[in-house]
Amino acid sequence: MTEEYDVVGVGIGPSNLSLAALLHPYPEIRARFFERQPEFQWHPGLLFPGAAIQVSFVKDLVTLADPTSPFSFLAFLKAERRLYRFINADFERVHRREFNEYLRWVCAQLDCLEFGRTVESIAFAGDRFVVDLGTERVEAQHLVLGVGTAPVVPECAKPHLGPTVFHAAEYLDRRPELAGKRVAVIGGGQTGAEVVEHALESVDRLPAVLYWISRRENFLPLDESPFVNELFTPSFSRFFAGLPQPVRAQLVAKQKLASDGISPRTLARLIRRLYELEFLDSGRMRSHLWPAHELRAIEPANGAWSLEVVDLLRSRTRAFEADVVVLCTGSDSCPTPIAPLLDQLRDGSGQLSFSADYSIVWDGAPRNRIYVQNHDRRVWGIADPNVSLMAWRSSLVANSLLGREVYDTEDSAPLIGWDD
Repeated sequence: MTEEYDVVGVGIGPSNLSLAALLHPYPEIRARFFERQPEFQWHPGLLFPGAAIQVSFVKDLVTLADPTSPFSFLAFLKAERRLYRFINADFERVHRREFNEYLRWVCAQLDCLEFGRTVESIAFAGDRFVVDLGTERVEAQHLVLGVGTAPVVPECAKPHLGPTVFHAAEYLDRRPELAGKRVAVIGGGQTGAEVVEHALESVDRLPAVLYWISRRENFLPLDESPFVNELFTPSFSRFFAGLPQPVRAQLVAKQKLASDGISPRTLARLIRRLYELEFLDSGRMRSHLWPAHELRAIEPANGAWSLEVVDLLRSRTRAFEADVVVLCTGSDSCPTPIAPLLDQLRDGSGQLSFSADYSIVWDGAPRNRIYVQNHDRRVWGIADPNVSLMAWRSSLVANSLLGREVYDTEDSAPLIGWDD
């Protein structure tokens, strides 16, 4: 017998986990979510001891959609008997390790999640989606894609990936030996800053030389100013989605630092630590911080690596050697098992068109809908891959699946008159 569901979710990251939690009170929706990883872990290679999420803990899986949900971060703290201690500790931001614990706690309470299950392919047959899991097939009326992102690796580094050249997503899994080594960190965002901070925190494993390379013109802070938070609201997301595509592309580029800068707290700790190492622990380490530089080549050399970077401001080339190269070069959308079908649905510019409920506009709707989580900030704005609007987005999908409004998705009148 082929199992039939109302909706099948591909990938179990925070976004699809949010949807699963919001659907839990409504058993009339038969839902199943599949994830190829054996268990839930949220960026395990980057769970540094002091690393914190960059948004309020209120922006968890469910609270902004349903503050009474038993799957909120506060419910987790209460269940784990640490609520008062958390309040008294007065954290500015929640540690990523604790938020990961919270996400795993929610997973343990939902029986619609299946880990260690790889979706091999998805086909559309008649009026159903057929999901091939290798050892079995299931059918679904609707799909929700939330496969997340995959590390981006520069072309010049791909042939050399291994124990001493790797993406930062593997950093804590590899636990590289840095003591006395020449270390190059490629990338000037939050991840690059956290890798540098981790490399410098212990005198016992301090590198001999640190190179920190960034294409950005400086090591720039995340824009956390009050009015910037208006970009992370349902009102702005709706307004943004209605703009012409060229305007949306320009806005995303201009608003980059609202979601992709370095936490000012991290920058403050780093500049103090570099001061200590230069003036109070003189001679322990040399550092070279080169913004406005781009990695162009990497080759084996003398048992290490020869790197070539281009100075983007002065159009000149620098060459140096490193023993360990950490690529903090970001991530991009993962390919999905439904990619061939999605390719058929793209318009002349190669883009997908979406309805207000995050489903793709296609000939099969409304009988069969394909919802896409975290698709593209050029469609919904810079908040799309961010957890800030995760609960709101999931509530839109949940309402659509249920065919009625069980979650209120309207926010207050925006402070800024985007659409006046």
